Amino acid sequence: MSVFASLAICKVAKDAAGVAGNIFAFGLFVSPIPTFRRIIRNGSTEMFLGLPYIYSLTNCLICMWYGTPLISHDNILVTTVNSIGAVFQFVYIILFMMSAEKEKKVKMLAWLMGVLGIFAIILIGSLQIDDIVMRRLFVGILSCASLISMFASPLFIIKLVIQTKSVEFMPFYLSLSTFLMSTSFLVYGLLSDDIFIYVPNGIGTILGMTQLILYFYYESKSRRMDAEEPLIVSYA
Repeated sequence: MSVFASLAICKVAKDAAGVAGNIFAFGLFVSPIPTFRRIIRNGSTEMFLGLPYIYSLTNCLICMWYGTPLISHDNILVTTVNSIGAVFQFVYIILFMMSAEKEKKVKMLAWLMGVLGIFAIILIGSLQIDDIVMRRLFVGILSCASLISMFASPLFIIKLVIQTKSVEFMPFYLSLSTFLMSTSFLVYGLLSDDIFIYVPNGIGTILGMTQLILYFYYESKSRRMDAEEPLIVSYA
């Protein structure tokens, strides 16, 4: 097989992994919809927190910028997935503020302005770096750190599942989407030889796999306990 044929196959495989990652990421983006149906129906944010959507918006904006040709080469699929993610998170934040009480609304607005301000500083600051290698390194480190922090957030849920021995607070499809998306972009990053993509997504793959293993373990354990529970016999 010629070098050009190998490169062509690698390019096709990379694009396929990126497209798959975009599709699987959609599962993550739509996962909060049931929560917002409840918030809109009740007209209150209740005990729900808005910060996760702020964190996700920050991550999407930084990673979206990293994927543009101004920062890294041939990573447009990174830009597309994070652009879509940023739109979803922005809509969730607006919906949250519409139903939140005044104090929460002010805090969320302050956080949103802060995120947009930080992103503007990163965007303008990175463009001041003339050396494209240093520019990519600067934004790449930020995007990598942002992704790792986002993927690390399920550690609290993992701890809760182990403590309660219940998967009630860890939806299966959310864990599956995280695993599939991370794995897709892990492959994409490896084929691109992009450390800022494959390192955080490798961590995300491990955490997603951990969630799935815990889910099946405690779900099967719960079923066994239900099956072993003695039947109540009535003598009336």
